[in-house]
Amino acid sequence: MNKFNWNYPTTMWVGENRIKDISLACKTLNIKKPLLVTDSDLVNSEIVKKTLENLNVTTEVYSNVKGNPTGTNVIEGVSFYKKKNCDGVIAFGGGSGLDVGKAIAFMSGQKLPIWDFVDIGDNWTKANSDFIAPIIAVPTTAGTGSETGRASVILNEETGVKNIIFHPKFLPSIVILDPLLTVELPAKITAATGMDALAHNLEAYCAPGFHPMADGIALEGMKLIKKWLLEAVNNGSNVEARMNMLTAASMGSTAFQKGLGAIHSLSHPVNALNNIHHGLSNAIFMPYVLTFNKDMIENKIIKVCEYLEIEEKTFNGFLKWILDLRKKLDIPHKLSDLINEKDFELDRLSQMALNDPSTGGNPKKLTISDMKTLYQYSMTGKLFNE
Repeated sequence: MNKFNWNYPTTMWVGENRIKDISLACKTLNIKKPLLVTDSDLVNSEIVKKTLENLNVTTEVYSNVKGNPTGTNVIEGVSFYKKKNCDGVIAFGGGSGLDVGKAIAFMSGQKLPIWDFVDIGDNWTKANSDFIAPIIAVPTTAGTGSETGRASVILNEETGVKNIIFHPKFLPSIVILDPLLTVELPAKITAATGMDALAHNLEAYCAPGFHPMADGIALEGMKLIKKWLLEAVNNGSNVEARMNMLTAASMGSTAFQKGLGAIHSLSHPVNALNNIHHGLSNAIFMPYVLTFNKDMIENKIIKVCEYLEIEEKTFNGFLKWILDLRKKLDIPHKLSDLINEKDFELDRLSQMALNDPSTGGNPKKLTISDMKTLYQYSMTGKLFNE
């Protein structure tokens, strides 16, 4: 496989064994003592050990990161970063490691609490932009695309709400996309993260507004996923499939600067309160949101069908492809397969979903009643076209 250097939306070093360039990335950004941030499961893996071996500078490691990362993870990480006199962050892993790493780099130079920078209005302008540490991002899953995002999703334990913390300088300065770091990813995680990438590209494309660049990226991202996701799940050692899925994930995050929608609005609350994997919940909610939005997105979906060369080039043809894909990936159709009715706080979840920043990007305006119906349908398996 050839190696490539991309410069959109940031500097990206792409190809097999590019992780060997991690020391060059530190040198390029003048990082002399990086903090490598990863999760507690990944920290003892061979890919982390080999990455540390490739670093020719003293490196500290912070790995107390949860699957749905919390404000406490960030606060602890910032304290550790300062205690060890680090001067940059290597955010390493899936969405949790990347999001916490980016947030640590951001908060290392701030005096206000992290919740003052929730993505509402111009909160990001409160930040001191001069003291945000440089960030290198190394994704080991092909899903969140956090490596090309300008935000982190962090759980506020006091409120139980997953908040989007935004600042333009959350965007890492160098991204390393090395498919070899993803070949050991289990099939179930490959499937869930791949559906997360699909949700990002799909919702970005369907979001209202004029952004042809995002639309083009989202379309091609979906095409890569259609071609390569099942192969990556069924044959994890296929490096070409892994590379294309990594690329599609980065494309999804690049595209969704245009907006997201109700798939994410519904996901964030169940991720926070019920600890459901974000990619898995996105996959479950996808057909319910698609059918809810049908009147507003049908023409766009037909264009997607044409570009993806789906046999039946209609809204129902696309829906059938989504349902078939989920079935092949062994993803449940109903949320009730993951959450017991007694643990399902409909009123609280619905209000949290309505308040989620992603709600504003949904093609159809949403009410609290809509959110309740979407959750109820997802629990029973009923689609809006049935």
